[in-house]
Amino acid sequence: MKNLILDRVASYRDEILEFTNSLVAIPTENPPGRSYLACVEVIARKLHEIGLDSTILEVPSAGTPILEASSQGTKLYPRYCLLSSYGKGERTFYFHGHYDVVPASSEAQFRPYVQGGNLFGRGSSDMKSGLAAMIYAVKVLRDCDIDLQGRIGLTIVPDEETGGVLGSRYLADIGLLGKDGIGMLTPEPTSGVIWNANRGAISLRVTVKGKPAHVGLHYQGINAFERMLVVANALLELKAEVESRSTAFNIESESARRSILLIGGRCEGGTNFNLVPAECSFTVDRRINPEEDLETEKQRLLMLFDRLRRDGMHLDVEILQEGSSAGFSEDDPVAQALAESVEAITGKPPSFEMCPGLLEIRFYAQQGIPAFAYGPGLLSVSHGPNEFVKLDDIYTCTAIYALTAIRLLAL
Repeated sequence: MKNLILDRVASYRDEILEFTNSLVAIPTENPPGRSYLACVEVIARKLHEIGLDSTILEVPSAGTPILEASSQGTKLYPRYCLLSSYGKGERTFYFHGHYDVVPASSEAQFRPYVQGGNLFGRGSSDMKSGLAAMIYAVKVLRDCDIDLQGRIGLTIVPDEETGGVLGSRYLADIGLLGKDGIGMLTPEPTSGVIWNANRGAISLRVTVKGKPAHVGLHYQGINAFERMLVVANALLELKAEVESRSTAFNIESESARRSILLIGGRCEGGTNFNLVPAECSFTVDRRINPEEDLETEKQRLLMLFDRLRRDGMHLDVEILQEGSSAGFSEDDPVAQALAESVEAITGKPPSFEMCPGLLEIRFYAQQGIPAFAYGPGLLSVSHGPNEFVKLDDIYTCTAIYALTAIRLLAL
C-alpha cells in the first residue's frame, strides 16, 4: 500500500506544485481578508476536477462586517468556508485547513518561485502547501480506488490568523464543524513534529485614564502613565505566580513549558513631552497551558482590574481575543495512526510536542474529537519575509495524509 501511494504521489508532483503555486499567488491577506472568494473558487474547481462536489458558505458578518477604508471608499470583505467530502458512511476523518495568510512583507511574496528545491512565497509554509497536500491525498485515495469505511471531510476556512471567529467558530456554532468526526488533522507548519496540544489565549487591551494638563500646571492633571505603572505592577505580581506553572506536555525547552503572561506587547499614550498624558494603553497576552482553565484564568485577570477600579483607578479593558487550550494523548488511535504513517513514509518516528500558540484543534477538542497538526512547513520561517516550504516535504505529507486516512478508515 505504501509503495502504491508513493508512486501515485510521484506521478502528481508537477500538478501539486502547480496547484500550490496558484494558491500562493492569491493574496488572501488577513487582515483585512482580501481575495477570499477567488481562493475558495480555485479550490472548488480543483475539487471538481478530482471528482468531488463542494459547498461554499458565505459567513454572516453578525453586524460587524470586515471593512477597509481607501480612496475608493469603504470596502466589505466577506468570509467564505468550503466544505467537501470523499467516501461514504457517517464516520468522518477531517482534513482541516485555512487559506488566509498574514499580511505580506512585500507584494513580491505573492509571486511564488522555486529555488534550490524550495517554494518561496507568503503562505507557502502556512499553509497553502498543506492544503494542496491534503487535497491531493484525497485524489490519491480516489484514483487508487481505496475502499474507505467512512469519509474524509474537507473543511477549509478563513480567518484562522485572527482567531477563527468568522471561520471555524462559525461552523461550530451552526453544527457543521466536526459532524460525526472520529479525528482531525490540520497541516500547520510543524517543522517535522506532531503537535498534539496547544496553548489557549486571553488577549486584552487595558486603557488607563487620566486628566491632561500643561507641564507647568501638572498638579491640575492626573498622569495616566503613572497610573498605568500601578496597573502594570499589579500584573507583575500575578505574572510571577502564573509563570511558576509548567505544562506536562512535551515542548522544546524547559523555559517554554511555563505558562505565560506578557505585559506591554503594544504600548501607547500621551501626545507630547510637555503635556500630562490623559490616556495610556497597553496589551496583556495571557497564554494558558492545557492543564489550565480558560474561564478561570480570564476571571482572575478581570477580578484584578475590578479591584484596581475599586481602589480609584479609572480604566477600561477590551478583550481582543480568547481561545481555549487543548491537548490529546500520544496514545490516542488517531495520534498513533498519524505517527505510524509518518514513520512509514519518512523512516523516522516523529516526536509529539505542544504548539507554543493557538491551534484550530481546540474547536474539535470542544466536541471531544481528537485533533492533531502535522504539515510540510517550518514554523521558523512562517509569517516571515522569506517564507518558503521544501518541495519534497509537500509530496511527503501528501503520502502521509493518504496513508493516515487509510489506517483510520480502510484497515
